[in-house]
Amino acid sequence: MKRHLTAVTALLGAFALGAGTASAAGDPHWAQTGTAYTDTLGGGQGLASRADGSLLYRGLASIPLALRVKGWNHIGDPDIARGHVFDAYQGPDTATSKMFAVTTPAGRRLEYVHRLNPGEKLNNSFATVSPDGQWLVSGEWGEQSRLQVFPAPLLNPATPPAGGDLPEAWQITLDKKVRDVQGCDFVSDTRLLCASNDATGALFPEIRPLLQVDLPHKLDGQPVTGSVKSLFALPQRSVCTGTFESEGVDYDANNATLRVEMIPPGVCAVSTAVYAYRQE
Repeated sequence: MKRHLTAVTALLGAFALGAGTASAAGDPHWAQTGTAYTDTLGGGQGLASRADGSLLYRGLASIPLALRVKGWNHIGDPDIARGHVFDAYQGPDTATSKMFAVTTPAGRRLEYVHRLNPGEKLNNSFATVSPDGQWLVSGEWGEQSRLQVFPAPLLNPATPPAGGDLPEAWQITLDKKVRDVQGCDFVSDTRLLCASNDATGALFPEIRPLLQVDLPHKLDGQPVTGSVKSLFALPQRSVCTGTFESEGVDYDANNATLRVEMIPPGVCAVSTAVYAYRQE
């Protein structure tokens, strides 16, 4: 899953700039409109846009002490829906469950624990909520042919109102395998964009690609198959050399802005690049 960072010295990846990005033929063209930076420990795992246009960041330093004590030592890419913040947590390699924490607009945090199904990986890379607020989509690490779907805690009446167990509802089967998906976000009822950290080039020709998953219809509580394609390689530019790591992704429907995080290598990893795109 996402590796814990050890770089603590400050050197910004000042060259982490990307030009306009060409998408696959016939698909929307996402043009890069800007680059920002965030502290990796505080925001390098993911981000989500609030209704007022500001951004919520998550990083290893975002994990509350009370949750660390319970063994939740990793936080994934978050989402915000109806003013509620959805966080994806995982525990150690021996874990038999994963957890979604929901923070209400009033600041109350509720914990929803999912017990792992047979063959399910413990990783909890991200949380994204369908535009109608009814379904929570998440994913595992490694090579996968599915995304997991849960009733969205609090927003879906099938979930307990004060936290508790969260069984998987069904799955999105993918028509092509994906690897090391770090985050996904809905851009419409029938489309997700996902940031992959796959650097092998075996599944898609692009290294660390932005993936598009198209659904035949909006999520309705029944199994569905998603069509996967790679749009473009995410930017990997820095004054430092070594291995990059793609992280969270967010689509702000209010201003049609897509943002994707990339952690640069070496000592530059202290600062995460946040690339912004608009569809042309």
